[in-house]
Amino acid sequence: MLPRQKLFAILISIGLILVIVDLVRRKKLKEEYSWLWLMSGVTIFILAIWYDLLAAIGNFIGVIVPTSTLFFFGLVFLVLISLHFSVKVSSLTNQVKKLAQELAILKERAKKD
Repeated sequence: MLPRQKLFAILISIGLILVIVDLVRRKKLKEEYSWLWLMSGVTIFILAIWYDLLAAIGNFIGVIVPTSTLFFFGLVFLVLISLHFSVKVSSLTNQVKKLAQELAILKERAKKD
């Protein structure tokens, strides 16, 4: 990995970790989700520093350029996060629908009384 690429990956990972810690500290991000993002930043940091591990993983998955491994895992991470949030949104949508129905029933009962 070129020194510029290594420095860029290290700076991105440190920046990500600092932003996540700050978001949690200011209560903008729930702790429930922060660990996923922190693990992502730490993983990028480890792979950027430990080039042999990055190359070994790249060889295992069949990547020609080891730095592409970082992008591959980034893409996989984003797909998994999107799937997780889609499940959460679906669950919340069902909860809102159920609450709206219960509210309509309670309003109807209040009119009768």
